[in-house]
Amino acid sequence: MLMSQSGREARLRYLANSFRVLVPGDHVVCAISGERIPLDRLRYWSVAKQQPYASAELSTRAEMS
Repeated sequence: MLMSQSGREARLRYLANSFRVLVPGDHVVCAISGERIPLDRLRYWSVAKQQPYASAELSTRAEMS
């Protein structure tokens, strides 16, 4: 039986140019805003901090802190 990942938060390993799914899901949560980010729209993350961000602005803000 196939299990739907709809509504489930994924756990990822963030790499330099991609990410690896460790626990299947359909979204991650932005480390700054708490916004849900669908995996197909995830564009910004920190490899060093292993955190996802919803936008370039939030990514920059995280790097400045």
